[in-house]
Amino acid sequence: MVDFADKSGQECGSASFHASPGVARALEEGRAVVALESTVIAHGLPAPHNLITALGCETEVRASGAEPATIAILGGRPVIGLEHEQIEAVASRRDMAKVNTANLGAVVAGKSWGATTVAATMHLAHAAGIRVFSTGGIGGVHRGASDTFDVSSDLTALSRYPLVVVCAGAKAILDLPKTFEALEMLGVPVVGYGADELPAFYSRRSRVRLDLRADSPEEVAALAKAHWHLGLRSAVLVVQPLREEIEVPIEEVEGAIARALAEADAAGIRGKAVTPYLLGRVAELTDGRALEANIALLRQNARLAGEIAMRMGAD
Repeated sequence: MVDFADKSGQECGSASFHASPGVARALEEGRAVVALESTVIAHGLPAPHNLITALGCETEVRASGAEPATIAILGGRPVIGLEHEQIEAVASRRDMAKVNTANLGAVVAGKSWGATTVAATMHLAHAAGIRVFSTGGIGGVHRGASDTFDVSSDLTALSRYPLVVVCAGAKAILDLPKTFEALEMLGVPVVGYGADELPAFYSRRSRVRLDLRADSPEEVAALAKAHWHLGLRSAVLVVQPLREEIEVPIEEVEGAIARALAEADAAGIRGKAVTPYLLGRVAELTDGRALEANIALLRQNARLAGEIAMRMGAD
């Protein structure tokens, strides 16, 4: 591994960033780099799908001409661009913390291992000078948040870090209309990629209409650069629906989610354990079709993110 200086001007202290030689070289040469999160590897997908999908996403980014940079915390060190054996370790270790911006410092100080969520990945990617990030679905406003105040820190990160974030919408287990309203309130442009409706992760449709649309990587790059050149500092959220032949209809997903939520409540599952439980249970209730859709959308988003990164060019 090589030391990688923080270009954001933030104090790194003992938590200096490290990057793989390939990522460090690409950044130094101004070539396209795409950040990838690691929570999906450690907590989002079951083995062996987690490792296979993580490597598959890197393959999709490389096929576009860009350099993948999977991000995680290894023994207290933020690493930008995991090597193959490091991805294997993240996929197999049982002590991987789920890292957001609230506990990032604690994980680093404790010299622990951690998988970065959307929020933590965006923070580290921005610090490294990466401008495009691919994920599956963002976090947002949870169902029942008016009582629980359960709102993901992903939304704050999207309002704070100027990256193009490619996803398949918010996770379907969330309150999608409220999540969209929150993004609008925070000034985050939500751009449908070839779509006029917010995709619902496993499903192409959510019944939430979008105001912004782009139909090519060039259009996304132009929109993002205009957004930032005007002094706006939020992310640009690009939402790409799944291919029609792989989606799970929203009516079927909603039924599975309702049952999974009731079961989680009866079992007393709370906090950070809720999302992985619901995602796993929905996969079971759809006979594995939701898992298949999740894997497909991750790879699809990685390819699009790479194509966008290749067209971002210099500021």
